[in-house]
Amino acid sequence: MAGDKYSVLLPTYNERENLPIIVWLLVRYFTESGYDYEIIVIDDGSPDGTLEVAKQLEKIYGKDRIVLRPREKKLGLGTAYIHGIKHAKGNFVIIMDADLSHHPKFIPEFIKKQKEGNYDVVSGTRYIGNGGVYGWDFKRKLISRTANYITQILLQPGASDLTGSFRLYRKDVLEKLVKACVSKGYVFQMEMIVRARQFGFSIGEENSITDLEKDVFPKIF
Repeated sequence: MAGDKYSVLLPTYNERENLPIIVWLLVRYFTESGYDYEIIVIDDGSPDGTLEVAKQLEKIYGKDRIVLRPREKKLGLGTAYIHGIKHAKGNFVIIMDADLSHHPKFIPEFIKKQKEGNYDVVSGTRYIGNGGVYGWDFKRKLISRTANYITQILLQPGASDLTGSFRLYRKDVLEKLVKACVSKGYVFQMEMIVRARQFGFSIGEENSITDLEKDVFPKIF
């Protein structure tokens, strides 16, 4: 829809080295695809100088693209989203990790998927099609797979990847889901999808693969 704007929420804690790379990638793919965007950095008092790096990125890309909304200490993922949403100007919000586990190249595909199905939520999945979890050891893959499998059986949430945190939401939908969720930490992302189904929101899925190291670094260097 004409006039759509996408706000990317980037909660950070000790991401000094990763932040310039993930921001560069986000700017690149949004610019190439032509979508209007802003990147909201929510740093939780990182002692490694993440906020100072973010301030430099703000100077490079401009305050209209890089929006800094830091907090004094680490307060949790759910509250970071609430804090970020308050400052988001977009009618769509993208949540993702800043640690290079999510590839921004999939964002245009998320947007395309949302428009095609008019979805309330588009969730990145590592478990269908070409999705994957590059760099994970066997134990981490097993825990993630098991958590997803058990939840599928018990709750039938209508999405294959419940533990992932790479998603696109309508802003008003995300606001309602965050307020409704009571979980923290690892379970929070699972509850978000389960709540979305309970509220009757439509959920689309798009392949995603955590392959930043393999796919990006050879192109940069």
